[in-house]
Amino acid sequence: MNDLVKLVVGFDARETIAYHVFCQSVLEKTSLPVSFLPLVEQSLDGYRENHQDGSNRFTYTRFLTPFLMNFEGWAIFADGDMVCRRDIAELWKLRDSSKALQVVKHDYLTKSSTKYLGNKNENYPRKNWSSVILWNCGHPENRCLTPDFVSSKNGSFLHRFQWLADALIGELDKEWNWLAIEYDDNPSANLIHYTLGTPCFRDYWDCASSEHWHQVLANTLNGIDVTDPLFESVVRPTK
Repeated sequence: MNDLVKLVVGFDARETIAYHVFCQSVLEKTSLPVSFLPLVEQSLDGYRENHQDGSNRFTYTRFLTPFLMNFEGWAIFADGDMVCRRDIAELWKLRDSSKALQVVKHDYLTKSSTKYLGNKNENYPRKNWSSVILWNCGHPENRCLTPDFVSSKNGSFLHRFQWLADALIGELDKEWNWLAIEYDDNPSANLIHYTLGTPCFRDYWDCASSEHWHQVLANTLNGIDVTDPLFESVVRPTK
């Protein structure tokens, strides 16, 4: 199906609700069928995680997207800590076959030295470029991204896309990866990225642009009786 959007989404059990909220936000707006693939580490046969750093469970496995697609066609990777506010088909239509991948080329210094769950938040070149990737999975320069290759390379190599010539890294508009808190509030952003912390965490429950996340959360929980004492076991701000 040529008009099927293949969407690989980062999943971390510490913020499970964030994954479902993001998927809900995509489903609410999409005009094309979407195939969701949650990026769950233990499901990736043949991959062994050798890295000791990373603030989430998909820090490195995102680079397996072309491999998971059998190095064919296109796919979108997105962190799970996001809300999509426009039709994902609009992003899908931006595919440029002359590029190996396309990203928002952020150029900023963070406002906070820490982020969710006390993780360090350091500045580095091409920070957050890899949080939304429009992958040309069939591009020959991406065929190196096997499980052995990804597990053997460090973060700077992978997150800066150093297996590629710069000319093969296409650019997306910043609206497709708008960084909440780090950037000024933008009600018209296509995709809001809660990079410092999803509003499911207590410290970010009322952060900038959190109202959009909470609205989709309410839609996700549609039909659940929030007055039921068991509701606290379904969703609550995490310490």
